[in-house]
Amino acid sequence: MKTWKMDINCDVGEGIGNEADIFPFISSCNIACGGHVGDVQSMREVILLARKYRVKIGAHPSYPDKANFGREVMDIPADALIQSIRDQLDTFNSILKKEGDQLHHIKAHGALYNQTAKDAGAADVYLEAIKEYKNTTIVYAPFGSVVASKAQTIGFEVWPEAFADRNYNPDLSLVSRKSEKALIEDPKKVLDHILPIIKEGTVAAVDGKIRRIEAKTLCVHGDTPSALEILMYLSRELPKHQVNLEK
Repeated sequence: MKTWKMDINCDVGEGIGNEADIFPFISSCNIACGGHVGDVQSMREVILLARKYRVKIGAHPSYPDKANFGREVMDIPADALIQSIRDQLDTFNSILKKEGDQLHHIKAHGALYNQTAKDAGAADVYLEAIKEYKNTTIVYAPFGSVVASKAQTIGFEVWPEAFADRNYNPDLSLVSRKSEKALIEDPKKVLDHILPIIKEGTVAAVDGKIRRIEAKTLCVHGDTPSALEILMYLSRELPKHQVNLEK
């Protein structure tokens, strides 16, 4: 009988304070590094928890926009954005080195993630900002996105990412958080949503049509109200469907 392995990641260090609860149920994490939220203390605390639970450590840089939690596209000069992302990663990586840990991956946050997925200029700026990590660090990016294609072209290893707790538009963009259909909060509906992604490489868009998708990692947002409930449910149910967590 065929089995599947899947990485499950979670955005953390964002002030929710649920990391110790959710880390037993995930295999990688994306730690906010000061752009949209987070400081040296929060980064260090979450890094230590990730080590304790053997969770792969990733950086989660953002537009430098704490006022909007990094969820609005900023009108910012390219040089300023590049410097901000580099500063975020330098701070995060310095803490990692002091604690004796290594950076596994980088995943952009919020509006930066969505903008680089579709806009070539934004993708170029982002990849310029993180280029020094090309030979050592994986990029988490949406399947079929502009940034994924460009990152692979210049030599990054890319893990295509899908979202367990978010609905998709027909073009594989995420349904806006302003829509009541944006989030999938019921654990069983999350399972129904992700099994075809894992096993068949397909996802049902919000209009009901089936689209092709690939994922090596699945995200459950740490600030989804039912995040812990979802993760606990998946940890019980996925093995019944021959899907194992990739630690």
